[in-house]
Amino acid sequence: MRAVRYQEFGATPEIVDVEPTPCPPHGVVVQVRATGVCRSDWHAWRGHDDSVQLPHVPGHEFAGVVSAVGAEVTAHRVGERVTAPFVFACGSCPECLDGATQVCTRQQQPGFTLPGSYADELVVPHADLNLVTLPDAIGFAEAAGLGCRFGTAYHALHARGRIAAGERVAVFGCGGVGLSAVIVAVAAGARVVAVDVSAAALERAAALGATPVSSAGAAGTDGTAIAEVRALTDGGAHVSVDAYGSRATSVAAVASLRPRGRHVQVGLLLDDEAAPAIPMGRVISEELELLGSHGISVGEYAAMLDDVVAGRLRPDASLGRTIGFADLPAAIEAMDRPATDAGMTVAVF
Repeated sequence: MRAVRYQEFGATPEIVDVEPTPCPPHGVVVQVRATGVCRSDWHAWRGHDDSVQLPHVPGHEFAGVVSAVGAEVTAHRVGERVTAPFVFACGSCPECLDGATQVCTRQQQPGFTLPGSYADELVVPHADLNLVTLPDAIGFAEAAGLGCRFGTAYHALHARGRIAAGERVAVFGCGGVGLSAVIVAVAAGARVVAVDVSAAALERAAALGATPVSSAGAAGTDGTAIAEVRALTDGGAHVSVDAYGSRATSVAAVASLRPRGRHVQVGLLLDDEAAPAIPMGRVISEELELLGSHGISVGEYAAMLDDVVAGRLRPDASLGRTIGFADLPAAIEAMDRPATDAGMTVAVF
């Protein structure tokens, strides 16, 4: 089968023929119909994630059709339209038994610990737990982001940020996760301020219902932008989201909060960006909450999909460029440069 693979970190990915991974008894094989191009794929390609073993097939956001079913699988069948979160959980650790599959202690991840979705097929282990049936009303392209960018934003704001109608939300970084966070927050009845350096990204965020704030810093970090966010939110946001992932954006997002505000860190802080200087004195004196957020649990899909089918949530509104399979190697390399397009890039094949 076709797969996009790189032999060394940072080397140009190539389209190659590889042997398909056998279907395990507890798993299924999914014929990939769409896969997202995510910044996390770029981190893996650049060698920022020590779980990646070379040579490697990236990709962790996907939707497709079941093409083979293991003998132990009872809940799924060949021909079923499916997606899955990017965390493949084990189902038996204490976290899984508590429903927190997104932090499974024995998790596997396509595109990181396993071959990913930049291929004609991929294997989903423990399919009765991890695989999610896709309603016919949801297309493959929009479903591809549900397992990472859109699902991550949904979990970050609802499960972690505990967003409520009427609250003020500040989103730092308006890429795929950030625009998804705007969509989720607006749908929940929040008033959203979106911060970025890109005029195109801010224009897209404004069209989704956010008040845009431009910044001279990386994804929105300068003091003027922080002051503007605090002014627009009547003294600070109830919830801030760093959807970009850097020292500067995480610090700026915390600085935008009002007393007793909740900061949700979604963007990955890796390599030299891993240790931001958070003012813990203010965290204590104003009783701020600093919350990590990692993906989405399998148990949250039912409510999210109901909202998508009913039209209350529009993951398709976060889509940007659509490309083909042959364009995937160049799409990974393009993330070395500043983004020129707003929204989520999806490969459909």
